[in-house]
Amino acid sequence: MANNGYKEVVLTGIHVASYGKDLKDRDIKLLDVIKQINQIEKIERIRLSSVEPILFTDEFVNEVLKMDKVCPHYHLSLQSGCDETLKRMNRRYTTLEYKTIVDRLRSKMPDVAITTDVIVGFPGETNEEFKKTYEFLKEIELSQMHIFKYSPRKGTPAATMENQVDPQMKHFRSEQLLNLSKVNFNKFATKFIGRELDVLFEQNIEGNKYEGLTSNYIRVVVESDKNIQGQILKVKINDVKDEYVEGILL
Repeated sequence: MANNGYKEVVLTGIHVASYGKDLKDRDIKLLDVIKQINQIEKIERIRLSSVEPILFTDEFVNEVLKMDKVCPHYHLSLQSGCDETLKRMNRRYTTLEYKTIVDRLRSKMPDVAITTDVIVGFPGETNEEFKKTYEFLKEIELSQMHIFKYSPRKGTPAATMENQVDPQMKHFRSEQLLNLSKVNFNKFATKFIGRELDVLFEQNIEGNKYEGLTSNYIRVVVESDKNIQGQILKVKINDVKDEYVEGILL
């Protein structure tokens, strides 16, 4: 990959934190994989995606901080900001444990971006439970949230649970969290106005406009007369839009 010009590696999957547990003949964990990738020349970024909160112990965070290629962006699975809902989902963490991890990351990485997935309308989610989710997410101010409306899947325990949530209510709750996500992103991105950030440009979106990502997952749009796709370039941020920022190439 490195020899073909790729500059960023994204580690993702189901239960990423459990990597290596099924490799009986090898003593290797996710942290070992990250360390190995960090040593590869030409690979400039390592991004962790869809990671379970339980992974982020003090030891793990301290080790990651020693590796300069690891992006200060972590997509931590949440699903709900209400402990009662999390129990019905069979999640192995509480909102307090989740917040503790968020605080831990922010204390060690001031510019870190923490993103997440949230499901609204999980069976049994009452108005009070959703309110707890909303208030929790408002409190911890994650930089971006992907909001999903629960849909039954045949063969899963949740599909046959009582108190399925009305589709219109799911839509209403989804819209509320989407609006909150926009507010949170704006607040996070505004901190970087006037600052110079390294951006990996991914694509030409129209005309002479190019789009890319900072290491902490801020989508950036700039104008360039040259093809800058696949390059990491310095950009000065000058404006914040709904889901991205605008900048000037330096």
